[in-house]
Amino acid sequence: QVQLVESGGGLVQAGDSLRLSCNASGDINGLTSMGWYRQTPGKQRDFVAAITSGGNTKYLDSVEGRFTISHDNAKNTLYLQMNSLKPEDTALYYCNAASWTKNYWGQGTQVTVSS
Repeated sequence: QVQLVESGGGLVQAGDSLRLSCNASGDINGLTSMGWYRQTPGKQRDFVAAITSGGNTKYLDSVEGRFTISHDNAKNTLYLQMNSLKPEDTALYYCNAASWTKNYWGQGTQVTVSS
């Protein structure tokens, strides 16, 4: 089992920055990738960014160039640096960790961007 705990969400204005953190614990040695997803009420959970165990990254087109995903192996912590935030980035952001056989989710952290 893997436990994920997110932090760093909040209420900001358009153009501001936030950094989300996700601390992983448990059986983390078998993880192949980690990432961030977001969800707004009544909609499906959407992919935002991911990083593989080899360091390859992938982003949703609308956040490319504004968001940066990174991982600190020593701290077992995943980050999402979000710059130039827009109101449409408002959502509940979830941390995800994947192994070959399982997917794990955190409890989510709310990001609200006011115009």
